[in-house]
Amino acid sequence: MDSIDLRSDTVTWPTPEMREAMAKAEVGDDVWGDDPTVKRLEALAAGRMGKEAALFVASGTMGNLIALLTHCQRGEEVIMGKVAHTFKYEVGGASALGGVSFYTVPVQPDGTLDLHDIEHAIRDPSDIHYPITRLVCLENTQGSLGGIPITAGYTQSVRELCDRYGLSLHLDGARIWNAATALGCDVSELTAPVDTVSFCLSKGLCAPVGSLLCGPQAFIERARRVRKMLGGGMRQVGILAAAGIIAIEKMTGRLAEDHANARRLAEGLSRIDGIRLDLDQVQTNMVFFSLAESVPFDARALYETLERNYNIKLDVTGARDFRAVTHYWITEERVDTVVRAIRETLEAAGA
Repeated sequence: MDSIDLRSDTVTWPTPEMREAMAKAEVGDDVWGDDPTVKRLEALAAGRMGKEAALFVASGTMGNLIALLTHCQRGEEVIMGKVAHTFKYEVGGASALGGVSFYTVPVQPDGTLDLHDIEHAIRDPSDIHYPITRLVCLENTQGSLGGIPITAGYTQSVRELCDRYGLSLHLDGARIWNAATALGCDVSELTAPVDTVSFCLSKGLCAPVGSLLCGPQAFIERARRVRKMLGGGMRQVGILAAAGIIAIEKMTGRLAEDHANARRLAEGLSRIDGIRLDLDQVQTNMVFFSLAESVPFDARALYETLERNYNIKLDVTGARDFRAVTHYWITEERVDTVVRAIRETLEAAGA
């Protein structure tokens, strides 16, 4: 039985069309700047994001790291949310490699950072005791809170705050296309207020590798040097860029299916005794849910049972907590299989 893998939308594998495009890709040496497929991908990404230029990088983590190292000098500080992916899950790279410090503020239930919290975190540049605040980072969608989309209006309000204090604004847009789909707007509306944005090709868009960092031409030229310093200068990478082109041109247009399947999953789980979740938080392709205290085993035990008996994989996020992420390879039928398997397992346990 094929595995039903809901741990993340990073587990997707390339579509047959992507594999064919990769096999036939025209390539050059990207470090020399003459890989035509990479150049096409970067131009496509920049255009869709409404930016002057783009840089193809190996991962979302690398894209965010390059952005922070390009925006900030050693000893400077960036403001971001306490549960931001860049802060929690990217190995402290900007601090370790660039001497950049983090000032984290609470993330609100809707995925935003309170404007007063951001303003309070901005250092007084005349006080020699403080590092210089250089950058604010947002995340859209807000992955640690269920994939909640952030509106263009909110991002614009942060832009205006940054402008008052002379700060730059970077957006970790790993799943920015999911946000645009959920909000029913063009992705460029969500990225217009920010200086730079990174987004992933290798999550719900099914490409095997890669992210894009987009921004002003001069910034991207500096970022290209940082990418080289980090060992991210790749050669005949048009083979990978070919899949990225399909990801942007075609896969971005079907994300509503993933959102509908996430809603189907959440509604099915909500009807099972022993499952706790907030349907209002399910807005894109993520479902966060928990086991009630009445369930006689914890999250790890349920995970192992589902994997052993049904070949279903979930992301265990706490002692009794899970995340499930829908993607291209999760169909309605597979959603129904997951709901049925969890119901049967809990009923058998007497939950």
